[in-house]
Amino acid sequence: MEILEKSLIKTSIILGIFLIIGVSIISFSLYQIKAADNSLSVTGSAKQSVTADSVKWNSSFSRTVYSSNLKIGYSQMKADEAIVLKFLKDSGITDAELTISPVSMQEQYNYDKGVGTPTEYSLIQNVTVQSSDIAKIQTISKNIQTIIDQGVIFSAYSPEYYYTKLPEMRVTLLPEAMKDAQARAESIAKSTGKKVGTLKSASMGVVQVMQPNSIDISDYGNYDTSTVEKQIMITVKASFSLK
Repeated sequence: MEILEKSLIKTSIILGIFLIIGVSIISFSLYQIKAADNSLSVTGSAKQSVTADSVKWNSSFSRTVYSSNLKIGYSQMKADEAIVLKFLKDSGITDAELTISPVSMQEQYNYDKGVGTPTEYSLIQNVTVQSSDIAKIQTISKNIQTIIDQGVIFSAYSPEYYYTKLPEMRVTLLPEAMKDAQARAESIAKSTGKKVGTLKSASMGVVQVMQPNSIDISDYGNYDTSTVEKQIMITVKASFSLK
């Protein structure tokens, strides 16, 4: 009987200790949550419409020849290069705006060929034009028939449009994004009966360069090059104290 009473006393003491520890943990958690409630994090944004001031136009020309005709193929590429260069120079492209790569050679694999079939190779040269004269490049890119009519196997891609003053625009938009973040914070705080205090932290998000009126954004940033007219958007994540 005495042993049983001692056992019950020990059990009661242990339970009491665990109860005190549990209450302390809960109290500490409640304090942390209450402290966290004393701040508010919001995201603000700012947009600006801009017009691209630079254009890049990529194209290429090629020949496919058998291994026994590589010498002839290179001669054809040299003649094709002369035709392409003349077209571009006659269209007003300067040496500073033009880059033509050396000839690259790629073996063509065709698993349907029989044993002993000659190996074919594709000879390719890439052409890149970069200019600030967007109208000129748009006109040239639509009039490549002159090259094709002369027997050149010419492939052209759509021009890519860029805005070169993006770093300056980011600096310009940053204050506007911060104002938007503070306005949102004040609106949220007002609905809870509190007021926005000091700024605790702020960080700028990725830049989005989009088509006008587009909602195509990415967590890693977006840079649309398909249109001359663009819309730049930056975001700011800000944390304010509440009072």
